[in-house]
Amino acid sequence: MVIGADDRSMMTAARVGSMRGGLVVAEGEQVLARLPLSVAGLMSDQPIEAVRGSYDQLLRAAHTLGATLHDPFMAMSFSALEVIPHLKLTDLGLVDVDEFKLVPLWVE
Repeated sequence: MVIGADDRSMMTAARVGSMRGGLVVAEGEQVLARLPLSVAGLMSDQPIEAVRGSYDQLLRAAHTLGATLHDPFMAMSFSALEVIPHLKLTDLGLVDVDEFKLVPLWVE
C-alpha cells in the first residue's frame, strides 16, 4: 500500500521494493527513512533495538512532512487489514468486509 500527498514521493516509496516489504517515508525522489520488513513484508529479522530505531526515524520523518497522527503507520496498516470490519482496501479494490463484497468506487 502506498499513501502520500504527491505522485513523485509515492513513486519513490513504491520503488523501494528491493527491501522485500517494509515502511518508507519519501519526499520527492529522496527516501527520508525506511524500515525493511523482510519476513512476509510484515516482520523484521533484525534485533528489536534496530527495528525500534528505524521506526522512530520513520515517525520523525512523517511528522516532519506534516503527518498529524501519533502513529500514521499503524493507522495505515489497519486500513488494509481485511479481517477487521467494515471497509478495507485490498489488491482487488475496496471491500465491504461485513458483506464480503467489492464496493464500487463510483456512484452511478
